[in-house]
Amino acid sequence: MSTSTPQIAREAAPPSRAPEASRRPRRRITGSALLYLSPGMLGFAIFIVVPLLVSLVISVFDWPLFGAPEFVGLQNYRHMLAGDPAFWISLRNTLIFAILYTAVNLAVALGLSYWLMSLGGRWAAFFRVLFFIPVVTPMIGNALIFRLMLNDDGIVNQALRAIGITGPQWLNTPVWAMFSLVLMSLWQGMGYNIIVLGAGIAGINPSVLEASRIDGAGPVNRFFRVVFPMLSPTIFFCTIMTVIGAFKVFAQPYALTEGGPGNATNTLVLHLYRNGFSFDRLGYASAIAWVLFVLVMLITAVQFSQQKRWVTYDS
Repeated sequence: MSTSTPQIAREAAPPSRAPEASRRPRRRITGSALLYLSPGMLGFAIFIVVPLLVSLVISVFDWPLFGAPEFVGLQNYRHMLAGDPAFWISLRNTLIFAILYTAVNLAVALGLSYWLMSLGGRWAAFFRVLFFIPVVTPMIGNALIFRLMLNDDGIVNQALRAIGITGPQWLNTPVWAMFSLVLMSLWQGMGYNIIVLGAGIAGINPSVLEASRIDGAGPVNRFFRVVFPMLSPTIFFCTIMTVIGAFKVFAQPYALTEGGPGNATNTLVLHLYRNGFSFDRLGYASAIAWVLFVLVMLITAVQFSQQKRWVTYDS
């Protein structure tokens, strides 16, 4: 009895060491992952998280660009919501721009991506590159070129006069100024969605499309009943990114219309910039930034909550 008990203990000992030995490679993998991730996470903390928290602190101060800050609590937020009509005008303009730009961008990009799928070959690759070129060109430079083109005596009105049409004052009429802003932004940013949607369409199983053709589905019916449901996750991603980008619009109204005429194209980010760097009110500008941040987060949360109604992830 006494000799068999130590033997049983020795035989039972190795299994207790096995889990400890198996944990060592996992610890090494975790340590290596943290080592490789640390530069990116450090940069994210320094350039994103810290400035974000500092801006929240600044938003409760009357903080001039030069001079001593003064704590004012929520006064900046109260003034924004109850004492600054320009804030509500800029919010309205931003919402109008975001709705128009997102809808037209996605519709045109989706149509062109579907057309490029049917085109195929080298011509499809050529047009994809052609549509994507404006995305990687400087925004300010493109806005200045559009400003020259859309002036009262610009090339657009000259071309219209050549065919007997009197062109409008594109940049000096509220409605046409917003239209010009959407048009210029569409030309600048549409190529990104064309590339992403094109990749999504290319990932659709060709046999599914061929089966729909054999079943007699026409191009329109095939698009809405086959292509669109299978492409809905990609469309959802493009919608999220396009809406976020639309709410951050700044360079286009700054260089193209300067927020005018009047405040017809003054957006939230342009209003933020002017308060911070033209009117020397960094605290108030930070408060606007946080309201914009919360607004974008709420809209994004609503989009995610509604995705189950139309987005399908079944392959």
